[in-house]
Amino acid sequence: QVQLVESGGGLVQAGGSLRLSCAASGRSFSDYGMGWFRQAPGKEREFVAGINRSTRNTDYSASVKGRFTISRDNAKNSVYLQMSALKPDDTAVYYCAARPSPEDAIVLLPILYDYWGQGTQVTVSS
Repeated sequence: QVQLVESGGGLVQAGGSLRLSCAASGRSFSDYGMGWFRQAPGKEREFVAGINRSTRNTDYSASVKGRFTISRDNAKNSVYLQMSALKPDDTAVYYCAARPSPEDAIVLLPILYDYWGQGTQVTVSS
């Protein structure tokens, strides 16, 4: 069992930066692949970034690649999302998610993640 708590959201102007954090409780955090997802009003939840449990590999959606960076610190049971050059289209509730990952892979589909945080709102003004 893993519990996830996101923080770091807020209101920022276009072009600005934010850093989201996700703190995990429970044992064996390093056994979990981690992902960040977002959901805007009226839209489906979408993959933003993922990192495998060994931290060797990351993946990003095309819309954020080059602007966002995902990282994790297994010693601190935490995963982060550094967001730069933010755009109004990035406005959404951002969720972190975890899934047991014996295959050490990055998974893009939300349905394949077992644990979710409560979300943190990111609003980018134009």
